Amino acid sequence: MIALDKQDSGLWVVTIDRPEKANSLTLEMLTKLADIAEEAQDARALILTGVGKVFSAGADLEEARAGLATNAVWERLSGAIAALPGLSIAALNGTLAGGAMGMALACDLRLSVSNAKFFYPVMKLGFLPQPSDPTRMEALIGPARTKLILMGGQKITAQEAYQFGLVDRIVEGDSLLEAAIDIATDTIAAKSEIASGIKRLCQRT
Repeated sequence: MIALDKQDSGLWVVTIDRPEKANSLTLEMLTKLADIAEEAQDARALILTGVGKVFSAGADLEEARAGLATNAVWERLSGAIAALPGLSIAALNGTLAGGAMGMALACDLRLSVSNAKFFYPVMKLGFLPQPSDPTRMEALIGPARTKLILMGGQKITAQEAYQFGLVDRIVEGDSLLEAAIDIATDTIAAKSEIASGIKRLCQRT
């Protein structure tokens, strides 16, 4: 359900492939994603995407009720992505919901198809968000809009996400992966220390 394509160029493409369940994530899938992200230190670029019309609906409902919604594996995954020295891109093939937003927030860039929706219904479900998610979201869109999503439970469109700064570019669905690879081209071709150096220079102090 998690596919990894390692290319000789140093590009890693990770695909969530559970479309019949809206790419909802089980503990096994999250652990696999975290393992890949931790192993990707040598990757020049990492692209996360999904199969179908939904990038990910968040936690698998049955496993969420059993405790997955608050499992530390979510932070392990987003932390590993944020620590990558190469370029990380979330190629969002559709709607992004709940805890799955954490891995997209941890990426350097987010591309989205035009019909995607974004929501994180922790207030309705009675959970706190994953600890690093509000901080990363606030850095992108500011505190008020972060509260709009997390506390107001608002479902926003791809166009609103782009206006807010949550999404960096809206791309037609059939060219989404191609657009992500095109953006990663210069990073893949350059020396790895250039990419990691730029990421350090871009960090907030």
